[in-house]
Amino acid sequence: MARQLMPVRSSQKALLLEMKGLQEEPVEGFRVTLVDEGDLYNWEVAIFGPPSTFYEGGYFKNGDVCISILHPPIDDPQSGELASERWNPTQNVRTILLSVISLLNEPNTFSPANVDASVMYRRWKESKGCDREYTEIIRKQVLNTKADAEVDGVKVPITLAEYCIKTKVPAPDEGSDLLYDDYYEDDDMEDEGDSCYEVQDDSGNEES
Repeated sequence: MARQLMPVRSSQKALLLEMKGLQEEPVEGFRVTLVDEGDLYNWEVAIFGPPSTFYEGGYFKNGDVCISILHPPIDDPQSGELASERWNPTQNVRTILLSVISLLNEPNTFSPANVDASVMYRRWKESKGCDREYTEIIRKQVLNTKADAEVDGVKVPITLAEYCIKTKVPAPDEGSDLLYDDYYEDDDMEDEGDSCYEVQDDSGNEES
């Protein structure tokens, strides 16, 4: 007997295509899963600390970020950002992930979300590494993430070779409600050529 399908929103279709794209061509340094396989609006993204950085060995699942491309596309003179540097339809999950990873090595201290962290970072940089408060806090944070990795059964990449291996996103179970064929059976589904996002490398200005 044919299974009756629920109506699919255009946003769900877009997110489904994004998830499929990340399955087929993952972003290195990330682990992307759905919190609930039946809910495309709730993603869990973990960041692996890049090798040869202070974040090496880290497995970061929680926290807040402040990135220009996630801000509404309006002119805000006080922020120092142009509307063109903010959110636009060419952005997608992939470009956001690439923007987030760039924050670890090149934080923007001119418009920080965490002022204390910005001050510590500038102090560390200006002292040429002699002031170690910044690096010591990162080291403790990396150690604290090991428990999360153990609970999730995740092997955190340490070497560059391990880090560059693109881990496949776990596919939904056969019994899951999130079945791709079901979404494509929806009559309102637009042609694939019109639905796919064009991957852009321009991630805008990142902020710490």
